[in-house]
Amino acid sequence: MTLQKSGERAFLVALDVKSRMTDGWAPEDSLSELENLVETAGAVIVGKEIQSRLKPDTATYIGRGKAEELQKIVEMNEIDLVVFDGELTPVQQRNLEEVIARQVIDRTTVILDIFAQRARSREAQLQVELALLNYRLPRITGKGTELSRLGGGIGTRGPGETKLEVDRRRIRDRIASVKKELEEVKAHRTRLRGERARQPLPVVALTGYTNAGKSTLHRALAGSDVLVEDRLFATLDATTRRVDPEEGEPYLLVDTVGFIHNLPTFLIAAFRSTLEEVSDADLLLHVVDVSHPKREEQMQTVEEVLTEVGAGDTPTLLVYNKVDQVDIGKAQRLFHGSLAITVAAALGENVDGLQRAIQQALADRREVVELVIPFEKTAWVSWVFERGRIMEQQHRENGTYIQAELEKGLAKKLRKEVGFE
Repeated sequence: MTLQKSGERAFLVALDVKSRMTDGWAPEDSLSELENLVETAGAVIVGKEIQSRLKPDTATYIGRGKAEELQKIVEMNEIDLVVFDGELTPVQQRNLEEVIARQVIDRTTVILDIFAQRARSREAQLQVELALLNYRLPRITGKGTELSRLGGGIGTRGPGETKLEVDRRRIRDRIASVKKELEEVKAHRTRLRGERARQPLPVVALTGYTNAGKSTLHRALAGSDVLVEDRLFATLDATTRRVDPEEGEPYLLVDTVGFIHNLPTFLIAAFRSTLEEVSDADLLLHVVDVSHPKREEQMQTVEEVLTEVGAGDTPTLLVYNKVDQVDIGKAQRLFHGSLAITVAAALGENVDGLQRAIQQALADRREVVELVIPFEKTAWVSWVFERGRIMEQQHRENGTYIQAELEKGLAKKLRKEVGFE
């Protein structure tokens, strides 16, 4: 799907809140990321400004005086919309639009707009629509007049946008309908994961900050045809491919949606069924853009989201990507003593080394078991064949002796079921 360039002229506003606890992201850094988001959505950035306050104004976020100054700026520069680097309440948004006399949106709206443009599969479209409906519902008056006067552009696109111009009751009905359809899609995905679980193939999931190079790495490892673009949120759908390395065991490689600073909690919830691919994985590859000046903060953001979706304890291999874009000496100092591997996925550099690291990580999750399975429990022999690798098998007087390699969790279950624990 080709990105539709809206060409809207945008002015960006960030708030430097002095009383706020820092998370490592300076207002300038966050505003720079917002620039990338707005440009990705298709607008042209005309100007930007950072406003310092002790705390956000409850009525207008930046204060009425500042809002009136902003109105003069947008009037003089023929600006179409003002984008705030934060999440506005419905009241703040309405008040700002009254003062500025222009469309006002926030960071969350921009992210949702990009998601709406990028959603390809039915599941992704439903997840985006649900997020859009839930976010816009409190921002619509009884007759939906605000949306009807916007006339298109950033913040008004996406699946189900025509349905957003109806009253609240019908929007709530649509939310219920989308949730029901998503449950059906989720059930189908659960069945697919169940089928995969019956096969002795481990699942390796790519995770990381948006635009870190996950899809490029997916293509390099699996030879897949996943979309590879140098832009934010190029991938929303979980794409799974089987990888058969020259050495070692085959595995399933999953590419998933990237994360971003201040990713709204409700959006994580909307994509929870897709993110379950991450939480159910045997191994995570946390892909990091080593050339990015805020890589440490990006890594912390990813780790926080992984914890939120229940994947915080999953075995993880750090993959520092785009190493070709940094000084070699600096890279060696950065990674010294680190349990990580460096690659340049776009150039195919050290992909073989990453494959070996994956194999080692997968091997660490397995163990060799030796036991005799009694004849009355002979069905467990077939169970081992389906889920592990039989190294030796002998028929003895008291049962079937096997030596097999199994995942540690499965090995523990086997010992318990055949009476060894």
